[in-house]
Amino acid sequence: MKIQTLVLGAVRTNCYLITNEETRETIIIDPGAQAELVKAKIQELGSVPMAVLLTHGHFDHIMAAKELAEEYAIEIYVHETEKELVSNSSLNGGYLINTSYGLVPDTLIKEEVLKMAGFELQVLHTPGHTVGSVCFYLKDQKVLISGDTLFLGSVGRTDLPTGNFDTLQKSIREKLFILPEDVIVYPGHGDATTIGYEKNHNPYVS
Repeated sequence: MKIQTLVLGAVRTNCYLITNEETRETIIIDPGAQAELVKAKIQELGSVPMAVLLTHGHFDHIMAAKELAEEYAIEIYVHETEKELVSNSSLNGGYLINTSYGLVPDTLIKEEVLKMAGFELQVLHTPGHTVGSVCFYLKDQKVLISGDTLFLGSVGRTDLPTGNFDTLQKSIREKLFILPEDVIVYPGHGDATTIGYEKNHNPYVS
């Protein structure tokens, strides 16, 4: 497995390309902007995109999703409780940058295991940042894509529509901090961390 990080857009959102190095199949996670840059990287890697996965529906994680899905004839996946937020700019924060951007996902997911590109991704529903936020856990590779639920030394904001700080803390404690401490966490913004480091040092989770 190879993980390529692209930092996209004005909010510097991490988009991840998770590639099976044997088959070149790739999963695109949170393409927030700059679709042309993502396509250029995919071409450089010689990858074959299989799906677009969204950790949540905020504008800075979704704005290149539709173009990429159409380019590669692949589907966009989002949690079933995030359907309204991802399509509505008054909920997904699009108004913050004076845009009405929204999209209609192809596939609604729940807590389940997605099998694609030769990987198994466990969907962990982690509401708090938004009602339908999820993290994608690749158990065999000890990797967690955490979106805006958990950051290095911080957590996602909860002052936007459907956010709730108590719910976010509960999600982190009950869904993420039970994972092995050596699991590498790839967040929606900033640098990677580990579950163990956050359990011992994150001041926002009590």
